[in-house]
Amino acid sequence: MEETNRPQRRPRGQRSNIDLTVKAPGELMAFLLANLPGKNRNNIKSLLKNKQILVDGNVYTQYNHPLQPGQAVTVTAERTAQSAQYRGLTLLHEDHNLLIINKHAGLLSMATDKGNERTAYSILSDYVKKQNPKNKIFIVHRLDRETSGVMVFARSEEVQRLMQESWNATTKQRTYLALVEGVPEPPAGTITSYLRESKALIVYSSQNPEGGQLAVTNYSVQKAANGYALLKLELETGRKNQIRVHMQDLGHPIAGDAKYGATTDPIGRLGLHAEVLAFDHPVTGQAMRFDAPTPKAFQSILKQVE
Repeated sequence: MEETNRPQRRPRGQRSNIDLTVKAPGELMAFLLANLPGKNRNNIKSLLKNKQILVDGNVYTQYNHPLQPGQAVTVTAERTAQSAQYRGLTLLHEDHNLLIINKHAGLLSMATDKGNERTAYSILSDYVKKQNPKNKIFIVHRLDRETSGVMVFARSEEVQRLMQESWNATTKQRTYLALVEGVPEPPAGTITSYLRESKALIVYSSQNPEGGQLAVTNYSVQKAANGYALLKLELETGRKNQIRVHMQDLGHPIAGDAKYGATTDPIGRLGLHAEVLAFDHPVTGQAMRFDAPTPKAFQSILKQVE
């Protein structure tokens, strides 16, 4: 008879953790629904939100986090103490090696001068130093100030190096959403060019292989209304300003991006969002996936009546 996970009964009046073992590949939500009798999707979403779900000892809040056979899933009896909430970012995941956030639009990734402006880096640095004054963080990749979405920080220089050196090989998915002016035709395609940056920090696109670094962006229209379209973008390369330049090449610049050809600013920010990032953990090799919800402002523009 196949072994199944059977949560142990709790002694009357006492609450205890539930320990489960993953038997087959799948996603966290489906696994919890199958192994927690009496719990529905809303119950489990509450457990995730309250940081009561641990995988191999690390807290996960993503319902679609991938699981592999042999992993240990723990449902804690009590809510995990809430981390400090900061204006400008949401902490999606932390372990001994990484911090994953959803950066909000308007927050710098990292300071470029000696100013005292709060950045994602400074906020997270303060956060880890409260745990131990010797703790440090290291940025793995950046998002422009007005771009929102998933960002990764390392907790050591070694992990930072491992991630940056193997970024293209270990990153399984990089999905962005872009609110662009007009509606591209055809509604799906691939943009390939070579990018180079000028001394004025403007990135230019060329079809000359000697003109810069290869950049490849796949796009597909998800929705269109009121003179705008919401595109899903899958990146094969990760060059600076790649999406912004490629949308200009397509003839449909990102809304709010005057630097690269936009003439409108309907949401008061750059219409670009890092929606999904999936990669192999640099230390454990575990499959990781993180999602940042579509900004409501993107959807509101597409719902407006002309």
